[in-house]
Amino acid sequence: MMLEIVSREELKGKMDRGEAFTLVETLAEVAYQHEHLPGAINLPPDRVKELALRLLPDKGAEIIVYCASPT
Repeated sequence: MMLEIVSREELKGKMDRGEAFTLVETLAEVAYQHEHLPGAINLPPDRVKELALRLLPDKGAEIIVYCASPT
């Protein structure tokens, strides 16, 4: 498994080009319902064990995970 940081600009480029990846927001469901990036699925930290296998079945897929920060 390889982990790398994807900048906002890189993510926008991937989205604009229609690249295949799964976008995952890791905030609580209430935050996801309030606002999230287009196409993102919600995987709250307290439900990872319950939902991860169902929401992310392809172990070879590119997955981009995001959450919130003050910046």
